[in-house]
Amino acid sequence: MNDIVRDALIAKIAELPEDRVSEIMDFVDFIRQREADRALTRAAMRASEPALARVWDNPDDDIYNEL
Repeated sequence: MNDIVRDALIAKIAELPEDRVSEIMDFVDFIRQREADRALTRAAMRASEPALARVWDNPDDDIYNEL
């Protein structure tokens, strides 16, 4: 995020009532947690690929490669 955008966002937040700032904090926490969850899911998928490669890559299932 560049400095101009960050400063504009901070200025807008500073103008809000305190209860709205709390909502923004909750929303930011939600977004950060969602990103962390997605990163964990992607890491788990990458970690399982070698183990599942033997199951996925076999002559009996080659027809599915053409779909």
